[in-house]
Amino acid sequence: MENERTERLIGERYRLRHVLGRGSMGIVWAAHDEVLRRDVAVKEVLRPPGTTDAEAEVLRERTMREARSVARLSHPNLVTLYDVVQLDGDPYVVMELVPSSSLADLIRLRGPLTQEQGAAVADAVAAALESAHRAGIVHRDVKPGNVLIADDGRIKLTDFGIARNVADATMTSRGIMLGTPSYIAPEVASGAPLTTAADLWGLGATLWAAMSGTPPYDGTNVLRTINAVVHHEVPPPVGAGELAPVIAGLMVKRPDARMPLSEVRRLVRPLLADPGVELFPNNEVTRDLRVTVKAPVVTPKPVIPSDTPLASDPGPLPFQVAHHATRTMAPRREPAVTALLVVITVLLFASATVGGFVATRLVAGRSLLPPQQQSAPSVPGIGEAQQLVPRTASAAAANGDQGADFTISVGPDWTTYVEQRTNDDLVPSTVTHLVAPNGLYEVAVQRFGGYYPNYRIGNYLALVRSHWPEDRYFSEASQGLPEVPGNDYDGEAVQFSYRTVEAALPLTETYPEPGADLRRSRFSRIVPHGDDLWVVEVVFPTDQEETGRVRLFDTISGTFSVAG
Repeated sequence: MENERTERLIGERYRLRHVLGRGSMGIVWAAHDEVLRRDVAVKEVLRPPGTTDAEAEVLRERTMREARSVARLSHPNLVTLYDVVQLDGDPYVVMELVPSSSLADLIRLRGPLTQEQGAAVADAVAAALESAHRAGIVHRDVKPGNVLIADDGRIKLTDFGIARNVADATMTSRGIMLGTPSYIAPEVASGAPLTTAADLWGLGATLWAAMSGTPPYDGTNVLRTINAVVHHEVPPPVGAGELAPVIAGLMVKRPDARMPLSEVRRLVRPLLADPGVELFPNNEVTRDLRVTVKAPVVTPKPVIPSDTPLASDPGPLPFQVAHHATRTMAPRREPAVTALLVVITVLLFASATVGGFVATRLVAGRSLLPPQQQSAPSVPGIGEAQQLVPRTASAAAANGDQGADFTISVGPDWTTYVEQRTNDDLVPSTVTHLVAPNGLYEVAVQRFGGYYPNYRIGNYLALVRSHWPEDRYFSEASQGLPEVPGNDYDGEAVQFSYRTVEAALPLTETYPEPGADLRRSRFSRIVPHGDDLWVVEVVFPTDQEETGRVRLFDTISGTFSVAG
């Protein structure tokens, strides 16, 4: 890859000036259109890790075709796609550059919206989706992070991205691509075909978060979140006021029963502020809204901090051309470094080997977790050699990422999905989850690329501790930690274990019996390897800890190896 500080010209008109941000499948550049003399954002779409040359060629063609389809969209509430060009066969997507803040950051720093603000967001996003659906395009990842509040008060829906279509193609034979768990539609989480109705749910969930200040579903534990989305009742919105019926009408489990966008706009129209009223004053959004900007640690390349912060990683790029679309009816954090939030039009996304925040196979109607009142069965005979099957996967954070392939043996029917984590105080990591059919047992292989020489195992342990509240983290133990903290670089593996308690989900009609908190034991093998740190974590119920340690952790972790 060319030096990210070097200006270059693509398409004979777009001069790439500097990197605004990057994700595992794309780099976003601040650029200048030398023909029209305007600033633009350019997304360089990277080839998904693990794809063959033939697959890559198909993906390039599809990217170009669908980018041109999206470019035909023109609506004041949609971020505009200007152009798509190729350089050495690779696609570059040219987008409108919008000085703005994301709705997600506005909620995080300012709290829930007022009713007039919420109505304005509902009307604008509904109008944007109407335009997209008429063109046969499904957004698929409608959420606060993809709604922009511009400096001048305009509201725009963004991230009808192109690289997420690249991920779609790679996922055709590998599983179902999911959007952000807290905002994903139940039918999509269950593996049903994607339709425009998924965007209706996403709009409802976005309004739920905007009016309540928090997402409708806690996304901390991906498996439990998806299980709740699919099987549990929709939680009533808090503080929604007169928008409550709209949210309830959108967040209906049956896709064909959701409130149509035209009805959404009709209901919110009386709630809209009078013309000329400044709903999001500039001093509230762009002067006071500051975020922590941490320069990425890249080894051996020099650190290149983003010129402007981006909205939170939205997961897999969210649009695809609809083939069977349903008819459109149906505590404040103080910044370490402050910078004016200018959210570019294409938000970086977190994806890994199969592309996407979560990639997994789901059977429609089947829970990823057992009912919470169900007692845990005995540990299966997974320790027997004939029941272990080697899996080879890649934990690459980007195309061309070297030393990211690994092999580990698990049950033949275990499901795989991939997650990308930003890790505020460390380098980003890729996590490959392998989950037993009953959802009780999990193996997570986490790779921190370029971890050394800037960090030590102690930094990872601190990250783990910070993830859990003090009253839900117990019995930490370790073996093999070096006596001198700085001596673990490319050293011996370390064993680390702890127990956690996850709060029981609320009672519902589906699960009317009171459930118990989930008590889990987590045993990890921490493996320094070159400049990378690998962690193999095996999770099982605490009441099966001894058997799980011997027959699951000792057996499975011993099969882990890094290729090369």
